[in-house]
Amino acid sequence: MIFHTIGEKSKSAVLLIHGMLTPRQIWDTAAEHFSKEHYVIVPELDAHTLDEPSTFTSVENEAEKIRQYLMETTGGKLFLLAGLSMGGRIAAELAAMPGIETSYLILDGAPLSSMSGLLKGIMKANYKSIIRSSKKRDPKVLASAKKEFLPERFIPDYLKVADHMEETSIDNMIDSVFAPYTFRKYSDRTKILFMHGTKGNEAVAKKAALKLKKINPQTKINCYQGYAHAQLACFEPEKWVEEIDKWIKAEKKGQ
Repeated sequence: MIFHTIGEKSKSAVLLIHGMLTPRQIWDTAAEHFSKEHYVIVPELDAHTLDEPSTFTSVENEAEKIRQYLMETTGGKLFLLAGLSMGGRIAAELAAMPGIETSYLILDGAPLSSMSGLLKGIMKANYKSIIRSSKKRDPKVLASAKKEFLPERFIPDYLKVADHMEETSIDNMIDSVFAPYTFRKYSDRTKILFMHGTKGNEAVAKKAALKLKKINPQTKINCYQGYAHAQLACFEPEKWVEEIDKWIKAEKKGQ
């Protein structure tokens, strides 16, 4: 894991965690925006390091590595913690760890649920096929990626991720991300925003959002009609940032 930072270290910290098969550059717009008033930290998760291979073992291990980094750099305090897809599951884990204090927790499409062995097997085979084809620069796979997965400007960074990704990491990611999840009660001081769309597998995120809100009433759920998984953050980052600013402003006004 590699940590990238932008902004003045003396300011309150913002942590942005990317998703599975997604390069950390997906947060460029958000990082630039938040760095005007905060110290922004963007981890390059294991198995997603652009310059050298690394292995993903589990969500818990990723969260612990980030926790240790935060304890050393910010004393565990965060103004905002945001996670996209798999990064949302890591963020949900991290926010509950000892020593971590965050004012605002954002879970975007976080898969806080388990999956059957059969479905995990299908997903593993699909992701491995995508990575193998990406390594070969298969035109059809890259065209599909630009249309459904990532804007074209991030494809070169994604290909660097794909070139280094091991199939063992894919197995570990799927097994860990879709393992049974225990919903936690966070501090009442931690305001939570759960974002999700309505297309494809976003029904999973919708159920997770409702379960989280039942345990943490301070949770606000934003549903984006017609949007697919992580579409807003990936394809409309400026709008994503606006939504976050609007939510934080409303939360502060209500205090």
